[in-house]
Amino acid sequence: MTLSRRVLLAALAAPAVARAQGYPNRPVRLICPFAAGGSADASARQIAEALTPVLGQPVVVENRPGGGATLGAQMVARAAPDGHTLLYGTPGPQIVNPWLMRSVPYDPVKDFAPVSGYKRAPNLLAVHPSLPVKDVAELVALAKSRPGTLTFASSGVGSSSHLAGEMLKFLGRIDITHVPYRGTGPAMTDLLGGNVSMALDTLSILLPPSRAGQLRALGVTTPQRSKLAPELPALAETLIGFDAAPFNYIAATGGTPAPIIARLNQAIVGILNDPAYRARMESLGEEATPSTPEELAATLAAESARWKQVIEAAGIRAE
Repeated sequence: MTLSRRVLLAALAAPAVARAQGYPNRPVRLICPFAAGGSADASARQIAEALTPVLGQPVVVENRPGGGATLGAQMVARAAPDGHTLLYGTPGPQIVNPWLMRSVPYDPVKDFAPVSGYKRAPNLLAVHPSLPVKDVAELVALAKSRPGTLTFASSGVGSSSHLAGEMLKFLGRIDITHVPYRGTGPAMTDLLGGNVSMALDTLSILLPPSRAGQLRALGVTTPQRSKLAPELPALAETLIGFDAAPFNYIAATGGTPAPIIARLNQAIVGILNDPAYRARMESLGEEATPSTPEELAATLAAESARWKQVIEAAGIRAE
């Protein structure tokens, strides 16, 4: 006697459905691949706190810094595929590290199961007021007239602020010099002091001094204008295709059953669509980006392809 295809598929799916119905049955670990106290850590703790009552089990953030976010990602890649170990994803683990590093200790696609997008934090391009430019077109023209003399600050090689500057160079076809710092604080100090020409960093960092007249804001790095600063143009209005807003998301271990992914997705999307939660994010200069798992997979693939082009053109390597 042979089983029909439908009956066989139902039999194979039954264990996964049963696991999903009992999910989660113990605390869920949300791995943040950065040290405590930073932006990723704060966001991970915010979503973990909101998820705990929705899932009915504690969602506990574990900070596993190291290797440019690869160590934490590796923990998730090697965890049991049961939804009890999740990754708080940033551009590093799956999007840029495979191109920045000679190798990563996991398959950036197969070893993870997309759950939902979480947020974008638009970057802002701001220049020191001594620079005689009022908009992006004038900045590009000035840079072309002074190749190699204008400088941009970043919080370190391979950081989002560094990569955004490289995208400016790539799409503007300009030669500006990268000046890496050990963190955002020192970079901001030198930018405010006029020791570097410009920087591309988050709205929460650059918008207040720009509005106070200490810097001059030229535009945001999202493809369209941001409702967080609607008076500012998008750089893409001048440099077609410019998109350098750090993207964060939630992923599980590859092979996690679809019903568990669906349960997690429903919980996260519900939280991100709550007006009070969104308002809290917006107060921090962040935009909620809920998505389906399929949409997240497509976004990760598109982001990876885009940054591969920029990283290879710039010849960047994270040692």
